Amino acid sequence: IQEIESLGGMAKAIDTGLPKMRIEEAAARRQARIDSGREAIIGINKYRLDKEDPLDILDVDNTAVREAQIRRLEQLRANRDEDRVQSCLEAITNATESGEGNLLALALEAARARASLGEISFAVEKVCGRHKAVIRSISGVYSSEFEDDDVIKEVRQMADDFEDMEGRRPRIMIAKMGQDGHDRGAKVIATSFADMGFDVDIGPLFQTPEETAQDAVDNDVHIVGFSSLAAGHKTLLPQLVDELNKRGRGDILVAIGGVIPAQDYEFLREHGAVAIFGPGTVLPVAAKKLLETLTAHVQDEDND
Repeated sequence: IQEIESLGGMAKAIDTGLPKMRIEEAAARRQARIDSGREAIIGINKYRLDKEDPLDILDVDNTAVREAQIRRLEQLRANRDEDRVQSCLEAITNATESGEGNLLALALEAARARASLGEISFAVEKVCGRHKAVIRSISGVYSSEFEDDDVIKEVRQMADDFEDMEGRRPRIMIAKMGQDGHDRGAKVIATSFADMGFDVDIGPLFQTPEETAQDAVDNDVHIVGFSSLAAGHKTLLPQLVDELNKRGRGDILVAIGGVIPAQDYEFLREHGAVAIFGPGTVLPVAAKKLLETLTAHVQDEDND
């Protein structure tokens, strides 16, 4: 609270990214306690079943849904009064610029005229711009809470050995693609991997596979770690692998973690995933597996 007050209130604090960073620090500490076993999550890190029953999950064709939504938008725009829509949107922009008028009432009027949410928000964005969250990485939080220091030291040593072999540290990009707006888990992964000796890049929310692939190439990473919590993995991971290949960087490994049904694992492996980490994964174990996979991959390339 004192930090927020010193910045001039919550709105200004949000603009600096401070509240989000403090939440992410707390999340990293808690994940370290869970991974260490100090905090029990029944069924995840304690009393796990020897064999999990497969879940009955609806498999949605994302491409078909997107095409259907586009058709609905096209139909909406073909049947509405376009002059009325544009008048409503201009009223929103003018009110935003002047600071006079009730934006909520104007937005409701635009919605009644069948303006889309994107059009309404863009009418405000013309004047205000669009908020972009400050991407911050934190360090030292996960490792300070993780009890088994020997595990952390082992992974750090593996990272050091990789640097001796390759001339630079293992570099991973943590990516969030598609309409997945949850990045706290990705930030926990980023801080824990940084604590274990990786160089870490963090991609912004809502990237396309093309954008992620280009960032991975530009930053010359060894691995893209795709964090997926919104069931887009069967669409987005193959597209990411294809985009990396188009750029001549099929050597960049792609791993995925998040809420991923076990019955999807084989599909993801067939489409280029070198490692899959589901719920309950202990992060140092994941880091160790990725380093082993990356080291073997680099050695194979050198031998070729």
